[in-house]
Amino acid sequence: MATFSAEVYQNEFLPDGGTDVHAIVTITCSGAGEAGRSGAGDAAEVVIVDTSGSMGREKIRAAQLAAAAALDQVLDGVWFAVIAGSHQARLAFPEAAQPRLVRMDSYTRSQAQAAVAGLRADGGTAMGTWLTLATRVFASVPGLAQKHAILLTDGINQHESPEDLSAAIESARGQFQCDCRGVGSDWQVAEVRRIATTLLGTVDLIARPEEMSADFERIMRQSMGRGVAEAALRVWAPQGAQVLFVRQVSPTVEDLTTRRQEVNPLTGAYPTGSWGDESRDYHVAVRLSAKGVGQEQLASRVQLAVGDEVVAQGLVKALWSNDDTLTTRIDPAVAHYTGQAELAEAIQDGLAAKASGDADVATAKLGRAVQLAAATGNDEATARLRKIVEIDDAGTGTVRLRRGVNKLDEMALDTASTKTTRVKK
Repeated sequence: MATFSAEVYQNEFLPDGGTDVHAIVTITCSGAGEAGRSGAGDAAEVVIVDTSGSMGREKIRAAQLAAAAALDQVLDGVWFAVIAGSHQARLAFPEAAQPRLVRMDSYTRSQAQAAVAGLRADGGTAMGTWLTLATRVFASVPGLAQKHAILLTDGINQHESPEDLSAAIESARGQFQCDCRGVGSDWQVAEVRRIATTLLGTVDLIARPEEMSADFERIMRQSMGRGVAEAALRVWAPQGAQVLFVRQVSPTVEDLTTRRQEVNPLTGAYPTGSWGDESRDYHVAVRLSAKGVGQEQLASRVQLAVGDEVVAQGLVKALWSNDDTLTTRIDPAVAHYTGQAELAEAIQDGLAAKASGDADVATAKLGRAVQLAAATGNDEATARLRKIVEIDDAGTGTVRLRRGVNKLDEMALDTASTKTTRVKK
């Protein structure tokens, strides 16, 4: 049975008249079990493979092997299907006139692997149709507790309007989680990130086709280890207070603020998707009414709820003081993750400016990213940034744009921008 715990890291002391309280809340899950076997309900998996003409012989062969590797990880009894996506979506397995799922067993596994071995590259790219079919496929089995997909693409969404793609993404919101992967250098990170972010998934680059199988196997194994189908972070704030933002800050930066769903007038719920044995960190910021020295107040109650059951709780406090040594101290966890969130934004803004030809803004933003990566100890980000800029002084963020940068290096930096290093608490 899954157990959860919550820890709060903050400086609870505010100066006379201070209003804003920041806290990092770490939620840890253990004993999560396996997908579809925790008693909460069945699980389902859909593998969505780009079969457009641009996939060609090498990438489609790698995609066949990757899909087969993913199917090998799906537990017996889990519902599943495979979608082939081009300018239209097709149910590759099971073969059926209407969208449907089948349960995994030795027979359906071998049949599905035979079906993916027959995938061929042809046609255009319309990812909205893929998402729409996946939504219908998941809906074919009522009452599923956990719904997860892997989506692979190698190109730009050229064969449907941006409005059609946006509508499909919104229709899929809350219907299933989706981890997205792009292979090669001809897809757009921002486009695929929008799908992944909306569907509570991850986005990453597969630089070479031969790397695809290991990544698909890892994603599916991780999904099968998420025995808690769905949970929500509940944030209560007192009457008159304002929740400024709620962000997941580890293992990746994800802004949850706009996903708030009202539980009651003082409490909002923010979806977190399914859980395995893991820890995640959340940054919660609340603005209180100003109070005088010596007063104290509960600033927020942060809970994790599975269904209607609260399984973990952390309290965020505020205490007003005139002791500068207390009120000016920034909690190390808050400082660390504030820097990590700014780092992600600086990288994405810098790469966007570089792509548009604005060298001055790109240099300034990527320089700031270098400075933040050094300050927060994110060595992986620093190493990726070195492939894009010459670093003269990491401490001040003094950099020069490199010439002739490999596009894959830019995409690797972009997709990894939201990955954070864990603060040492």
